[in-house]
Amino acid sequence: MSHFWHAAFKFQYRILALIDPVVRALWRRSGIGNVVDLEVPRRRGPGSRTRLVGVLHADGRSYVGHPNGQVGWTRDLIAAGGGTIHYPNGAEWQFGATVVPIGDERERVVRSTGQHPFPGNLVYRLGRSQVRAVGVFFRLSDRA
Repeated sequence: MSHFWHAAFKFQYRILALIDPVVRALWRRSGIGNVVDLEVPRRRGPGSRTRLVGVLHADGRSYVGHPNGQVGWTRDLIAAGGGTIHYPNGAEWQFGATVVPIGDERERVVRSTGQHPFPGNLVYRLGRSQVRAVGVFFRLSDRA
């Protein structure tokens, strides 16, 4: 793990949290690349947690993840086993989620992070060794 990239991703996500209302307003109007609103039931307490995340596609499958390892929403997703994706056009998808283990599939997902809109694609590319070392990714599927 790189201390620099750990701190850089942490800083990046703090900035994104601060500007979330502005980004959400833009997202609702016209969408932003591969970004969706991910809703996951909280593992502790009532309600759910929402985050704007990028959906990655590799080998005909869909994935979400976090480049810096486990965070609150990824722990919630593991506990819940799925959630809801909201699209800017109002459509929803109830999905199941499975952690992608280290191996070929996970490596293909790491390499697909270039699908994120700028500047995320650049940051993920520059920090790819950190993403590869500690990132957590989930394979999404239709929830039965």
